[in-house]
Amino acid sequence: MKKFLAFSVISAVILSICCSSTPAIVYASNEISSKSACLVDFGSQEVLFEKNSHAKVPIASMVKMMTILLTVEDIESGELKLDDMVTTSENASGMGGSQVFIDPYVEYSVEDLLKSVIIASANDASVALAEHISGSETNFVKRMNKRANELSMNDTHYVNCTGLPAPEGYSSAYDSAIVLGELCKHEIYHNYSTIWMEDLIHPSGRKTGLTNTNRLIRYYSGCDGGKTGSTNEAGCCLSATAKRDDMRLIAVIVGAKDSQTRFNECSQLFNYGFVNFENICLINEADVVGQSSIVKGKKQQIDVYPSQNYTVLIKKNEENPYKVDYDYSKSIKAPLNQGDVVGKIVVSKNGVVTKEIDLVIRDSVEKLGYIDTLRKITEKW
Repeated sequence: MKKFLAFSVISAVILSICCSSTPAIVYASNEISSKSACLVDFGSQEVLFEKNSHAKVPIASMVKMMTILLTVEDIESGELKLDDMVTTSENASGMGGSQVFIDPYVEYSVEDLLKSVIIASANDASVALAEHISGSETNFVKRMNKRANELSMNDTHYVNCTGLPAPEGYSSAYDSAIVLGELCKHEIYHNYSTIWMEDLIHPSGRKTGLTNTNRLIRYYSGCDGGKTGSTNEAGCCLSATAKRDDMRLIAVIVGAKDSQTRFNECSQLFNYGFVNFENICLINEADVVGQSSIVKGKKQQIDVYPSQNYTVLIKKNEENPYKVDYDYSKSIKAPLNQGDVVGKIVVSKNGVVTKEIDLVIRDSVEKLGYIDTLRKITEKW
């Protein structure tokens, strides 16, 4: 029976990878052999599966997800531009491990270096970016740890920007899911994470072929990002994200015995999530949930909206366990400003409150002046 079950699992995984069809696996079994694993729903942030997900372990080149995140955030804030030129150092060009063989003392664009890190996991490009952004890799690593703290990554301590072996450096499957989740919020990241093959043209004119280390972007339907890693200390690692319809999942495998295992087990986690769960937008910020009458205002009524969207995860073919209650003022006094809070939404699941969301107005309303009041009285008379 056990042999049959194992064979069924492996067969279904191979089929889903090769054919990119609807997966047949409907469970996340105990067959996950890797040391750590985690499956997170991006929309609700719920953990759907975990195995030693908070274990503090080396994660190899998955460290570069934070290097990429800081670079992308600087680009979107205007601190950095894709066409900025980076003068490379001998230190950066001399990085071992995976690399794109950048030349020292020449200029590469931020875009070319960023692509090299995202697609080919280039250590030399990572250090070049770190030195350009913060002056040195040491200073950049301080930023990495600061950002990790801001994201409540409690199982992480960075010592370099590459993931090259270092005894003091560690992270976890769960924290790796957090970083990839942040990257998924940035369109710039997805512009490069889905590239399968491309050439890097060096200033000298020579070419280095870039091939995406994450095979799932080509072989798993919906996969559009991720980061591999592999060292003797960490084993084979993979953080990947896949989106189907309105549902995005993030799966992390740490410490797989070989490269194929990390891809198979990550696919297995995706299959489990997509087959068994679905996202629903429980609260839509574009929906009018009611109206309030306005006292002494130049308008008589105003629409009330949720201040944010709220997506929840439910099991397929099961009744929605969430209840939504609206509590807001039916009568409010002018003057009113756009964004004023007039009430709240309380969301509960099986009697336990899971979320409270402000109810707001989207328009400003001036208070009636003396002339306006006289006009209204005259109109009624």
